[in-house]
Amino acid sequence: MKSSNHYKTWVEISRSAVLNNFRAIKSILAPQAKFYAVVKSNAYGHGLILFSKLADKLGVDGFCVDSVVEGVKLRQNGIKKAILVLGPTLPPNSFHDAYKNKITLTISNYEGLKRLLSSKYRQEFHLKIDTGMHRQGFYVAELPAIVKKVQPPTSHLQHLLTGIYTHFAAPGNREFTEKQFKEFQKSVKIFEQSGFTNLMKHVAATGGVLVDKKYHLDAVRIGIGLYGLWPSEKLKKQMAKKIKLQPVLLWRSIISEIKELKKGDRIGYDLTEGIARSTKIVIVPIGYWHGFDRGLSGKGEVLIHGKRAKVLGRVSMDFIAVDATGINCIAGDRVTLLAKDGKDEISAEEIAGRISTNNYEVITRINPLIERIIAS
Repeated sequence: MKSSNHYKTWVEISRSAVLNNFRAIKSILAPQAKFYAVVKSNAYGHGLILFSKLADKLGVDGFCVDSVVEGVKLRQNGIKKAILVLGPTLPPNSFHDAYKNKITLTISNYEGLKRLLSSKYRQEFHLKIDTGMHRQGFYVAELPAIVKKVQPPTSHLQHLLTGIYTHFAAPGNREFTEKQFKEFQKSVKIFEQSGFTNLMKHVAATGGVLVDKKYHLDAVRIGIGLYGLWPSEKLKKQMAKKIKLQPVLLWRSIISEIKELKKGDRIGYDLTEGIARSTKIVIVPIGYWHGFDRGLSGKGEVLIHGKRAKVLGRVSMDFIAVDATGINCIAGDRVTLLAKDGKDEISAEEIAGRISTNNYEVITRINPLIERIIAS
């Protein structure tokens, strides 16, 4: 286990919290549903390789990534289980890399299908169906034509098509989710009537898994829940008594300097905040480059020895100044930017509320170059 002693900022990943979340979600899964861990975008800020190795040891059945590049990194680091790319595959050499590393692709439009047909490296793929989110995917009306393109004698791709899936736009909206599910069932029927009877079918991410077991199908794609967070406040209110999730990520830094300011002094870029009383400030060597959002200027908070301390003035690229008046601290002491410290906490949801975004963005935007360390 790495030590944090040599870092000015680092992220701690709780092994016990990951285990708790895996077991909690696994306990409500339909028996036949395979558990795919969604580790795209640097595992939602938790560290692609570090987190994937943890999930692999826990016993997940496979992994979902955004790109072939992410999939190759998993293979290079000893991950042997199934890998599904959720995003588009664009550069021509990506087909070769997918083929070489046995990485399953997603095909979601005609252009992607043409690129696969024209490549000499043809790897397994899943078809993405747009049932109402209107992002990636074929419409149901397009599927009869797609079937003809992947069936013999037109194509040799029939054995490479191994799955079909969609993505729910708002799992907490039961009416719209059910509408999407019915569209997906139409899609499945079209393929089954054409002889594709062994496709892996999946529709549910964390939200879909929580709201109804019938959405579990052959596999589920678990992202935010595995990291101990909720897809939405609505689902949290509905389901928090059903399963207990524990946030996995803690983000910490240190105090690099302590200063005393007088009443009337101003602080930071553009002198945006005035000091109303004699104030002890501490300097923390992190800023918006690290992922501490500039929107937290003058209103964000951190924890020092379990006590809240307000950000003063502008968040700059590599520093924040914090009001530590009344807190007994010295240079080198730890500062908690996100998650629990003692009896208090600063959650991703709280930070998201301060800057008008969601918990996904807060954790995902933590700079990937910051060291991730496994904690107990």
